[in-house]
Amino acid sequence: MAEKNEGKKIRKIGVLTSGGDAPGMNAAIRAVVRTAKYHDIEVIGIRKGYAGLIGGEIKELHSRDVSNVMNLGGTILHTARCPEMMTKEGVDKAAAIYKILGLDALVVIGGDGSYRGLAELAKRGVNGIGIPATIDLDMRGTEYTIGFDTAVNTGMDALNKLRDTSNSHERCSVVEVMGRDAGYLAIWCGLCGGAEEVMFPEEKEKIDSAKVIQQILENRSIGKRHNLVVVAEGVGGTQQLANDIQELTGIQTRATILGHLQRGGSPTATDRMHASMMGYLAIKTIMEGRENVVMAYNNGRYEVLDLFESMEMTKTLDKEMYDVIKTLSI
Repeated sequence: MAEKNEGKKIRKIGVLTSGGDAPGMNAAIRAVVRTAKYHDIEVIGIRKGYAGLIGGEIKELHSRDVSNVMNLGGTILHTARCPEMMTKEGVDKAAAIYKILGLDALVVIGGDGSYRGLAELAKRGVNGIGIPATIDLDMRGTEYTIGFDTAVNTGMDALNKLRDTSNSHERCSVVEVMGRDAGYLAIWCGLCGGAEEVMFPEEKEKIDSAKVIQQILENRSIGKRHNLVVVAEGVGGTQQLANDIQELTGIQTRATILGHLQRGGSPTATDRMHASMMGYLAIKTIMEGRENVVMAYNNGRYEVLDLFESMEMTKTLDKEMYDVIKTLSI
């Protein structure tokens, strides 16, 4: 359970962004810094995630340092993968640096891997506060993660434009969106972009390209002159699927891989709002004496969950959304 330490005054915290970048991270940093400074708490910005913590790449942040950043994609603190955090020695060193810096809490803005690193640090005396930020929406314990809405809108915009040209040329477009292990982006992009078919990692073992091709042929038989197929990154084989469709149906088919395009861009109002609220609540929670917790958004309300308990929770993709896509594609 998350502990409460009401007697300790919070004087100094650290903040870092870790793992893959997500639109809205800067809005979360801004909220953390300005809320902390409002309460006379010193803020140490740690560059390049856990790698920067281990390497001592730090800078004190003031309110003016986070001016005009809310609209920016990426992260002003930068981020990096940190193989050292996969080792006992690396985690021990990161925890030691935290104590040398005299931090009372460490705010980590990132995804599931970032939380795993935070949990290891918490076992070594670090007061860890997590803010969920990943475009994949695959974090347990929360219905929403910062960056997801922007990534979906970026994907939907691309699908809209591809549908225009596919319709003009009576083509089929096979579009790969991000999502290595989770299909949330693919399902949402497919539904919002009007795709005829979506292929996502949770159903990887059941995927049959022959069925996709059969569906395209059936669509043509009822008068459809263009088709849109969305493939999640974790499924793979996007170009080969496009080749197979063209070879077996005679329909001109193009593959488009959106890739890291979905990570960038100015965050939407939804991402800015969630990031700002979670950053504010993270500092409020620290000041209340809660330790080793994560921010979450469930059933329309913000929540504070125990770090370790949240990591034991399960999260499954609502596959009925796929049925909706198939129903609406007829």
